[in-house]
Amino acid sequence: MRAVIQRVAAASVETEGEVIGRIGRGLLILLGVHAADGEKDIAYLADKICNLRIFEDEAGKMNLSLLDIGGSALVVSQFTLYADTRRGRRPGFTRAAPPEMAESLYLQFCEALAARNVPVATGRFAAHMDVSLTNYGPVTIIIDTQQPDI
Repeated sequence: MRAVIQRVAAASVETEGEVIGRIGRGLLILLGVHAADGEKDIAYLADKICNLRIFEDEAGKMNLSLLDIGGSALVVSQFTLYADTRRGRRPGFTRAAPPEMAESLYLQFCEALAARNVPVATGRFAAHMDVSLTNYGPVTIIIDTQQPDI
């Protein structure tokens, strides 16, 4: 799984003119599912994201986690995170999981966050979405379970 995590003051996702997910302070998580992903990837990523100390404490140091601040997560599925742009001008997406598998793992990831007491809002899988955010910092981090040191 590959996640692009953005620390936000607020974020929302809209489809067909309707806001379907909205959060205040927390994390916008753009989530790509790899064809080789499974339950271990979900557990690793959910734990890492919930406990990643990227929120400022009273001294202004990044020392608090999403759990520490009682923040929320807006999780948006984004298969394009697995775009292969090495050849030609049109990206290939063969490394991304097939839609049925990706949707299942996406939903399981959202459930894993919720099980860790994180309020979760979502986009709509496979829909065209407009994502709005107020990036706080800005702080943007990439985590990839297939390449942990990315």
